[in-house]
Amino acid sequence: MPEVHVLTDTPDILGEGPQWNAEDGRLYWVDAFAPAIRRIDPETRIVESFAMPCDIGSFVFARGGGLVAGMRSGFNHVELAGQTVTPIVNPLGDDPRLLLNDGKCDRAGRYWCASAHSDFLGRSSVLYRLDGDFSVRQMDDGFIIGNGIAFSPDDSRMYFADSRDEKVWVYDFELASGAISNRRLFFSTAEIEGRVDGATCDRDGNYWCALVHGAAVACLSPKGEMIAHISVPAKHPTMVTFGGADMRSLYVTTATAMLTENERSEWPEAGKLLRIDGTGAQGIVEPRFDHNFTEKKGAARCQPF
Repeated sequence: MPEVHVLTDTPDILGEGPQWNAEDGRLYWVDAFAPAIRRIDPETRIVESFAMPCDIGSFVFARGGGLVAGMRSGFNHVELAGQTVTPIVNPLGDDPRLLLNDGKCDRAGRYWCASAHSDFLGRSSVLYRLDGDFSVRQMDDGFIIGNGIAFSPDDSRMYFADSRDEKVWVYDFELASGAISNRRLFFSTAEIEGRVDGATCDRDGNYWCALVHGAAVACLSPKGEMIAHISVPAKHPTMVTFGGADMRSLYVTTATAMLTENERSEWPEAGKLLRIDGTGAQGIVEPRFDHNFTEKKGAARCQPF
C-alpha cells in the first residue's frame, strides 16, 4: 500500500513545479507566490530557499547549469549559486496579470509552458514552446488555465490539462520537429472531486496527476482510465514528480493559498512537501533545456535578487 510522508515543516503559499535533480540527488520546487525556488536533501530534510524577484510558475534544469524559469516576467535563466536572474524573452506582453505557469521539457530539450491569468479572465491561457535558440512559438490557445504538461515515454504523446475546464487533452507529438496535432479529450474531472493540476508520466506510460481541491493524487492509464487514487493530507495538491535514486518516490507539492480560514485548521499539513512511497511505479528523469548558458556569458544583463 502507498505510504504518504510529510517532508517539510514550513508550508508554501502555492507549492508548484517539483523537479528531481539526479546530479545532486535533491528535489527542487517553487513557492509561486513567496516567490521562491526551494530545494531539499531527502536524507537530511534540510530545505534551502532562494528568493525570486517576481511570481514563478515553473522551471526546468538547463544543460550546462542553472535553471530556466517561467515567471510573471517571462522566461528567465536563474543561477542559484550566483543569485542572478537573466531575462531571456517575454511572450506575455504588457498585462501584469499574466504569468507563465506550468511547464515541462520534452526530450529534445524544448521548454513547454502555459500562461495563466491571475483573475482567470476568459480563455486567455496560451501554450508556448521555448526552443534552445530562445525562439518562442505559440503552440495552442483558448484555455482558461494551462496545467498538467507531460510527455509519454515513447515520445508519441503530449498531455495538457485545462484545470478550470475540467479536461485533460492529449496530442499526437512529434519529437524531431516538436509539432503537436490531433488534440482530443483524454480525461474529464467533471464527475469526480478535484481538478487535474501538475502531472508526469511513469515508465509504463501512465499519467500521474495532482487533483487540486480533491486532496488526492490520481494515476490514469494510457487509455484514460483511473487506475489509482491516493488520498493526501492536503486539500490542494498541485503537482507531482518522481524522484529518488531509483525514481520510485512520488513527490507532491501542495498549497495553502486556496484554503478558507476554517480549512486551515482542518488541513494542518497543507502547503507542505509530500512524498508517496509504494506506488509500484517508476518515473523517468526529466530532460534538461537544450542550451548551454556557460557558452554565452554576458549575453543578457543579470538582474540581482
